[in-house]
Amino acid sequence: MGNCVPHAGFPQQSERLNEALRAYGATYSELARQFAANEGLHSTDATALIEILAAEERGAALSPARLSEKIGLTPGATSTLINRLELAGHVLRSRVHADRRIVTLHSTSGVQAIADDFFQPLGDRIADVLAKHSTELLGKFEGMLGDLTETMESYITATTAARINSPQEPPTPHPQPTKDPDR
Repeated sequence: MGNCVPHAGFPQQSERLNEALRAYGATYSELARQFAANEGLHSTDATALIEILAAEERGAALSPARLSEKIGLTPGATSTLINRLELAGHVLRSRVHADRRIVTLHSTSGVQAIADDFFQPLGDRIADVLAKHSTELLGKFEGMLGDLTETMESYITATTAARINSPQEPPTPHPQPTKDPDR
């Protein structure tokens, strides 16, 4: 918020917007779980597949390292996950970059068709909802979501750095019950 002065109803509106964003996030997670269940995938595998498909739609294929960051797995766990997706015929590793050491992940045409069948009806419904709003309002909403995402990413980076840089205290042991000598 910085230098902005909130209006009188700001706390209530802010809370309603935060709750709506939480609900949207929970619904998005449920959608990923439904996709996983439909395709017989583990939910983490489905989330990774959705990230790979979304990156391709943006024209920026993911590397295994970037996928690892996006889904919050260690590089080793991500490699195992990619192996499963590759074995299932859902993704391919590619070295099409001029630097042959760089690996990118690509979805197969089969999984693209599966994802389109699952997500396209929802995409059409969302497009109908968005079409009801002005370009100006959608632009402001897009900007606000970008600002919120940037703020959250910055917070995650800062808290991760603080956790890594601060010495970990060993957990405090729970006091053991003492035996009553009279029993």
